[in-house]
Amino acid sequence: MVNHMPKRDEVKTEETWNLNDLFQTENDFSGALKEIEQNALEFNNRYHGNIQNATDVVDALIEYTKLYEKIVPAGAFASLSLSTDQTNTDAQMRASKFGSLSAKVSSQLSFLNSELVELPEAIIKEAISKSPAHQLYLDKLLAKKKYQLHPEVEKTLAAFSASFGAPYKLYDTTKMLDIAFDNFEVNGQEYPLSYVSFENDWEGEADTEKRRAAFESFSKKLREYQHTTAKTYDMHLQMEKTTSDLRGYDSVYDYLLFNQDVDRSLYNRQIDLITKELAPHMRKYAKLLQKEHGLEKITFADLKISLDPTYEPKISVEESKIYIDDALSVMGEEYIEMVNRAYVERWIDFPQNAGKSTGAFCSSPYGSHPYILISWSSRMNEVFVLAHELGHAGHFYYANKEQNIFNARPSLYFIEAPSTMNEMLVANHLLKNSDDPKFKRWVISSIVARTYYHNFVTHLLEAAYQRKVYDRIDQGLNVNAQILNDYKRSVLEEFWGDAVEITDGAELTWMRQPHYYMGLYPYTYSAGLTISTQVSKRILEEGQTAVDEWTEVLKAGGTKSPVELAQMAGVDITTDKPLKDTIAYIGSLIDELESLTEEINQNN
Repeated sequence: MVNHMPKRDEVKTEETWNLNDLFQTENDFSGALKEIEQNALEFNNRYHGNIQNATDVVDALIEYTKLYEKIVPAGAFASLSLSTDQTNTDAQMRASKFGSLSAKVSSQLSFLNSELVELPEAIIKEAISKSPAHQLYLDKLLAKKKYQLHPEVEKTLAAFSASFGAPYKLYDTTKMLDIAFDNFEVNGQEYPLSYVSFENDWEGEADTEKRRAAFESFSKKLREYQHTTAKTYDMHLQMEKTTSDLRGYDSVYDYLLFNQDVDRSLYNRQIDLITKELAPHMRKYAKLLQKEHGLEKITFADLKISLDPTYEPKISVEESKIYIDDALSVMGEEYIEMVNRAYVERWIDFPQNAGKSTGAFCSSPYGSHPYILISWSSRMNEVFVLAHELGHAGHFYYANKEQNIFNARPSLYFIEAPSTMNEMLVANHLLKNSDDPKFKRWVISSIVARTYYHNFVTHLLEAAYQRKVYDRIDQGLNVNAQILNDYKRSVLEEFWGDAVEITDGAELTWMRQPHYYMGLYPYTYSAGLTISTQVSKRILEEGQTAVDEWTEVLKAGGTKSPVELAQMAGVDITTDKPLKDTIAYIGSLIDELESLTEEINQNN
């Protein structure tokens, strides 16, 4: 266990990402902001009130595209530099500077959509015929026409865009800067605690006394900030509800699902079916953990432990590349070249350091290469995490190359399919190349405990909790810490039944997840994994044909709906079958874990 979390300037430079690929110097970044501001003003002066025909539409969209392509890397540079050290004053000011500029520019450019939706449909159709590349942008805009407000209102709302993002920034600041965890004590010895160490180490600690003590100490500190965090979240929710009402949506759900291009039935099915049908399998898995660890009872604090803590392979950053290259080689030479570049050209930020964002993510600014943040702990399961983020990277590597900036990003509903696909490919590769029962059990337990538990349980229960919250918000009500705690506890108790004791502190896990500030995002993890589970089976059975079809899906970016993208990959998500098949597959994995465990115990 690391006793000291190094400062950012104490970590190895070669293990950090290279943001110089975005901007070489601070002066370059500042110059880009000035250029963006000037270009936005010129765009406003040239086109505001002057878009009369199809040629004007096309010319305006071409210029708007060029401007947007300058904004994206600047925003990425500001946010990425802050994410690696939120204690850095320069990074804080840089992010604030971009936020202010972004709001100003958004306000100046808001006239474009307002004027386009007021044009006769014949002019829009002619513009599409002249510039097919902008059809998706215009089609989406027309679909939103009935929710478009008066141009001056749109301009005002755009001017407040930075303020609308304030609740998330406040949440993140509270989480990463203000919450300082105390050391916890076990048998007279003190141990350090932080967000990163808890989520990367203590939550999976094999020693039950230490693990539960860390959970208790972690929860105690979270509880001190529950009211501030709840008020921050309520501000965000009220902004969403007000926006939904202003624009005339029937509900906040319709507002949040509109850009996902899926209807509410897909959203509800994902939550309802998993909650009902996966729960028995996961309760069985919890009982297996309890038995193998000799626990009198299994609590919420025990659910992240390894099935076999004595078999926990360690792996270096360098070794991870070998595993990932071998596992993802099925995707072809171009894909592996992208993976190799990610390592060699420093697209990945590996170190654990003070002030660094928790968890892992991939940012893929258009016009540049992807950037991956991870806090490497040398545990073998980090290979799955990195493969996941490289799945996002590969997706946008292809999509950004094949599509324009407005066509590249798919629906949020589909966004986690390519990432979870890579986790499945890693698992399949590891299973195929070993007959050792202990290693096979470790791999399968990694699939269950990391890939499926994380995406099908953790995020799905977040979605079930989130639905309770939005049901309340849709009624015009507010939330506070007690209400959020009660909602979270009820969801956990419903799912785990009497198999797991939901200890004090479990209800506070809503405080740990930034996804709640990103709309209806949590449920999309299970949606994506449902698709990738089925496609990974196709790749195992059909080989190159399935790979080629999947590659075309990645290249399509956002030019198709989630239903159409899944159909391209041979999966029909308009029915229950893919989800039911995936839940059954998870059940079969847990059955196999039981069999392997029995075999191993008999041989010992």
